[in-house]
Amino acid sequence: MKPLKDIPLSVLDLSPILVGGDAADALHRSLDLARHVEQLGYHRFWLAEHHSMPGIASAATAVVIGYVAGGTSTIRVGAGGIMLPNHPPMVVAEQFGTLESLYPGRIDLGLGRAPGSNQATARALRREISDDGSEFPRQLNELRAFFQPSAAHAQVRAVPGEGLNVPIWLLGSSGYSAQLAGHLGLPFAFAGQFAPDYMLTALQLYRHTFTPSAVLDKPYAMVGVNVFAADSEDEAQRLATSQQQMHLSLVRGTPGKLPPPIDTMDNHWLPHEQISVESMLRASIIGDRDIVAERLQDFLDTTQADEIIIHSMVHDHAARRRSYEIVADVWRG
Repeated sequence: MKPLKDIPLSVLDLSPILVGGDAADALHRSLDLARHVEQLGYHRFWLAEHHSMPGIASAATAVVIGYVAGGTSTIRVGAGGIMLPNHPPMVVAEQFGTLESLYPGRIDLGLGRAPGSNQATARALRREISDDGSEFPRQLNELRAFFQPSAAHAQVRAVPGEGLNVPIWLLGSSGYSAQLAGHLGLPFAFAGQFAPDYMLTALQLYRHTFTPSAVLDKPYAMVGVNVFAADSEDEAQRLATSQQQMHLSLVRGTPGKLPPPIDTMDNHWLPHEQISVESMLRASIIGDRDIVAERLQDFLDTTQADEIIIHSMVHDHAARRRSYEIVADVWRG
């Protein structure tokens, strides 16, 4: 079994917009958090594309990546991810070619095949909608071709983009992208923070189907997990109620901003709602330093991840910074 200290730890941020706050506040907090975790030694800081979500400020993901990369100096910054069906591949290549040109050696491009929104929003984002994601492999091949040095001889070129080494990851919450990443020999990131039921199956599929490539000679899997760490278990449990409330609003079809924590969820959800929310978040690690140390190591032993990316949807920014401090302390042993 690998000890936790032997793998990289990274951060997934959605730039949460707080109840009573706005997107500007959220984006400024994201930069502050990125600077904080950079000092703590975290490896990557990823942002995710979501649309029509009142509580998420990272919709224009490439723009936010540029903001965060410009305010940091060593941490890798990237997309976890860009929902490729929403964009022409050439535009994505140009955006991330520009980011790589400005911040060389620090930009990651994680790609998802879901629209990251409802169908009405998807129609507002693009004219043609593929319901089953069947166009994703073609779009992926087109995007990868724009980064090749040979693209300089093509009639259509992505500038900046061609010839640049922008690492491409495939993201997933099921087995489809796991198998595609394996067949193509690309790194794979699984969204364990909201799809724990499929986690081990997807990781097994990825490793079983992996074919060595010019990118990787062996599988490389990063797994997401929610972590709420505090100086006491009671406080950590209380912090976690903000994300529970936010997921409850999604279950009810009324997405909103990130609410402050509450003492208990008992009077806030119906039994079937509780089952749904707890199912999505059941892999979450919640507790004080000792609990987090034990459960994070258990998570690593179970998944055999090559890297863990931590998501902490905490309302109070100081408490969120503290949560990542505790995890870093655990990580360093």
